[in-house]
Amino acid sequence: MSTDASQPTQSRQIELVSRPDGVPSPSNFRMESVELSPIAEGEFLVKNQWMSVDPYMRGRMKDGDSYVPAFKIGEPLEGGCIGQVVESRHKDYQEGELVLGNLGWREYWKSNGQGVTVVDPELAPVQAFLGALGMTGMTAWVGLNKIAELQSGSTVFVSAASGAVGSIVCQLAKAKDCRVIGSAGKPKKIDWLREKAGIETVINYKQTDDLGGELTRLAPDGIDVYFDNVGSDHLEAALDVMNDFGCCVECGMIATYNATDPPAAPRNLFKVIAKRIRMQGFIVMDHMDARQQFIQEMAALVKAGKVVWEETVTEGLEHAPEAFIGLFDGDNLGKQLVRISGDSA
Repeated sequence: MSTDASQPTQSRQIELVSRPDGVPSPSNFRMESVELSPIAEGEFLVKNQWMSVDPYMRGRMKDGDSYVPAFKIGEPLEGGCIGQVVESRHKDYQEGELVLGNLGWREYWKSNGQGVTVVDPELAPVQAFLGALGMTGMTAWVGLNKIAELQSGSTVFVSAASGAVGSIVCQLAKAKDCRVIGSAGKPKKIDWLREKAGIETVINYKQTDDLGGELTRLAPDGIDVYFDNVGSDHLEAALDVMNDFGCCVECGMIATYNATDPPAAPRNLFKVIAKRIRMQGFIVMDHMDARQQFIQEMAALVKAGKVVWEETVTEGLEHAPEAFIGLFDGDNLGKQLVRISGDSA
């Protein structure tokens, strides 16, 4: 146990003070400072360096049952984070080690080790374990390999293709010799997909009033897999162009997260029957038994230069709410991160 008298006694944290109606606003959040109690035997204290903000967190701001519990009013939010162990009374976690956990939105957190993983800064910059080498990358990998059972030579359509998950999906599919069509809404995102990720065929969905027609033009032989991060009109367009026995991988539906009324699309859901389409939703946490396989395969692709990633970094815990809100305006390119303290390692 450390006896350093400079160990912190307080921690700042971001709390949810009200449930958003539609798009979240800064008034739904507040910063609070709380007392830190001493760690007990078998515990360790972590100072957060990085945290992730992700669209799925919007669902946890609603009151009701879901696959994860709703955030509680007046308590700190949660999410993926990377931090350094600054005090330890646990035999398996040493001071100075960098660890991955799920208690973001705060400066410090205590743990007994459950659900915490030591990360290797020699493998990649540590924040990559919140992105390409973390749950984000594994979501892309599971969706393509376990859900779609992707075959070489397939045609794959990816919505939100420049986002944290979508950008990895595009590159994993390309690495498997698939034809990839992406969708994004800003020129800088389209340029990144073409110039950095090597995805030549990208639709600017904000510059077309016929997404299905544009997708048909770009994929005259149809698509075999649709990796859905958006839902709504993108899902409708994909169903129109999907080949018989194709697969829709339902990862996210960001177009509907802030909706106050049920969305109209997809209006052509009957095509799931006519085309014998397989549509399957998934949650990456159900596939953690494959994590080691994912890390090995992804690390090899990164080393070979076949997977690159982009990060949008917001500085300071106090700006985490605006970083989160910006996700719904498409402000981020790649993974949206908040740097709380420390270096990128």
